[in-house]
Amino acid sequence: MPSASQQRWLFWLPTLIWASTWHVILYQLDSAVPVLNSVAWRFALAALMLAALARWRGEALLALPRSAHVLMLATGIVQYSGNYWSVYEAERHIPSGLVAVLFSLMVFGNALSGRLFFGQSVTRRFLLASAGAVAGVAMIFWPEIAATGARPNALLGLGLGLLAVLCACIGNVLTLTLTRRNLALVPVLAWSMGYGALFLTLASLASGAGLHFDARPSYLLSLLYLSVFGSVVAFVLYFKLAQAQGAARAALTGVVIPVIALLISALFEGWQPTALSLSGMGLSLISLFVATRPSAPAPARP
Repeated sequence: MPSASQQRWLFWLPTLIWASTWHVILYQLDSAVPVLNSVAWRFALAALMLAALARWRGEALLALPRSAHVLMLATGIVQYSGNYWSVYEAERHIPSGLVAVLFSLMVFGNALSGRLFFGQSVTRRFLLASAGAVAGVAMIFWPEIAATGARPNALLGLGLGLLAVLCACIGNVLTLTLTRRNLALVPVLAWSMGYGALFLTLASLASGAGLHFDARPSYLLSLLYLSVFGSVVAFVLYFKLAQAQGAARAALTGVVIPVIALLISALFEGWQPTALSLSGMGLSLISLFVATRPSAPAPARP
C-alpha cells in the first residue's frame, strides 16, 4: 500500500497531466488528420512504450492467459476507443464544458461499480461532497451549458457524452478486474491500448477515412506528449491510485481537471474568469478537500 504522501502524488500527477492535455489536444485538432487516426496513433505509440517498459521491468507480456486477452480486447474497445471517440464526437454537438460536467459524474458511476463489483463502500460525506464538486464544475461552465439547447443536435451530443462516461466506468471495472487477477498493470495497459489502437484503425479504414498523418512539429510534439504523459504516465498512476483508494476516489480527478485546465487556458488562450466560474472553482476545491479528508476514527467502546 503506498504511503499517504505517495497517494497524494498518485492523485495530483495524473490530474495535472490530464488538465494540460485539454490544451495540447488543440494542436491535434488543428490538423487535417481525422480524429480516429489521431487517437489511434496516440494509443499505438503508448502501447509500444508500455510494452517496452514491461519488458524492461521483467513483467510477463506474452504469457498472459487467453481469458485475459478477451477482457483486454474489451477494455481497448470500450476505454480507449469508444470513450475517446465519443468525447470527440460529443464536442461536435455540445460545448466542451458540458462534456466536462458529464465526466465529473464519473465519481458516482465509479462509486456504484466499485460497490457492485469490488465491495468498495463510500461514506455519505464523500457522496455529498462529490455532489458539491460536480455542482462547482457546472457553475464554471454554466454559460456554455445554458446555451446548449440552441444547438440542433444537442440531444445527440448529450447521449454521446453519457456514452463516453459509461465507457470510462466500464473500462475502469475491466482494468481493475484484470489487476485483481494478479496480472501486472503495465502489460495489461499495453495490450488494452494496443487493442484500442487497432480497433480505431480498423474503424477508420471501414468508414472510408483512411490513414493520415501530420509531420508538422506541432502535431508530432503534441502526439508525443499525449502518448507519453497523457496515456502512459497518467493511466499508470491513475490505476495505481484506484487500486490503493478505490475507483470512486480516483474519479475525483475529474472534478479538479476542469479547474486546472481553465487556469491553463487563461494563461495560453486568453480565457477570462467570471465571478460565477471563480465561485465554482472554489466550491469544487473545497468539496474535494471534504471528500478526501480522512474519516474520524470510531470512538472506542467502554
